[in-house]
Order: sequence, then C-alpha cells, then structure tokens
Amino acid sequence: MVEQPNNPLHGITLAVMIEFLVERIGWDEMASAVPVRCFQYEPSVTSSLKFLRRVPWARTKVEELYLRVRSQPAP
Repeated sequence: MVEQPNNPLHGITLAVMIEFLVERIGWDEMASAVPVRCFQYEPSVTSSLKFLRRVPWARTKVEELYLRVRSQPAP
C-alpha cells in the first residue's frame, strides 16, 4: 500500500465517516450540512453508502464535513 502522509482521509472508509458523523452530530445536522434525501428521509448507513458511492459531489461534501467535525473537540 502506498503511504499518503498528507491525506487526512487515508485509511478511513466512507462507512466509518458516516457512522462517526451520525454518532457525533446526528442525521438532522448532517441533512442540514449536506441536503440529500438519504440523510433527510428514513436515513440509514446503507442507503447513504449507496448514494454517496454514486454521487461524487455529495461524497466530497461528506468528507469535508467529516474533517470539520473531527477537528472539533468532542462534546
């Protein structure tokens, strides 16, 4: 595997990001930050993964949200 020391997302799967965000901020705040149906109506990790794997702009927004939330101290 190639080392990527400057990539803060290296080794972090999309599923881990979503689970972290759900635990830390919840579906409602995720839907406010990234307004997509898979976060707004009957949200689930499975439906979110399916959608985000097909829609690059939404995945980028989730990755940015993950980095912002991760850098904040835990409540």
